Amino acid sequence: MNLQEALNRLQALADPEKVFIKESKFGIKAQNSLGIYHKDLKDIAKDIGRDNNLALSLFETGIYEARILCSKIYDPDCISREQMDQWVMTFENWEICDSFCMGLFAKSRHGLAKAFEWSKNDDEFVKRAGFVIMAAYGFADKKAGNEVFEQLFPIIEREADDERIYVKKAVNWALRNIGKRNVDLNKMALIVANRILAHHSRSAKWIAGNAIRELQRPDVHILDYPRSIYRPMANPALQAAVRDKAAQR
Repeated sequence: MNLQEALNRLQALADPEKVFIKESKFGIKAQNSLGIYHKDLKDIAKDIGRDNNLALSLFETGIYEARILCSKIYDPDCISREQMDQWVMTFENWEICDSFCMGLFAKSRHGLAKAFEWSKNDDEFVKRAGFVIMAAYGFADKKAGNEVFEQLFPIIEREADDERIYVKKAVNWALRNIGKRNVDLNKMALIVANRILAHHSRSAKWIAGNAIRELQRPDVHILDYPRSIYRPMANPALQAAVRDKAAQR
């Protein structure tokens, strides 16, 4: 698909009413927006596949939905630190921030480094980007050891007092997702959440309280990453523990 064909697909889906709905209902304020829902952009991206040249051309149009489409077809293995720095400064709402961070940046070899760097940025959506990468990284790298995620806890605790809605929601998201990666990180995340709960800010108390409630739910879904350690069939000690637990029933 060339640029004109991609733009024709976008124009065919344009709906000014959806621009209003997305802003009033979801807080998505965007310049040069056509009014296209995210699920429809995913369908177009599936038809295109990976295409870095087209992705760059789409971004340069300045059309909001073309930029989101860019995030879905650019190859994470090819993106540079410089490109990430340029693109993050254009984020104007949570939707485009999350699309780039979850689908592209978190899968890049530069993702964690940028998460550390951006977590200290004063711009609301650059800072959010850092924490969205943290929230998504556990799904992007299924083999990473716990030490990778343990180094994120001090950053989460440090920034838990930021009262800006799109920052505090991302901080909370990162804490919850790390706590769902495996049983050990779940315990660590709860310890961190209880420390954050002792902060005086309303933001910190909300972040911690929400995370504690979710991570302690009886039906919370805890993953088993890295599976070489946490999947019973791959770990004899865990396999024996599962058998012992079954025998006690």
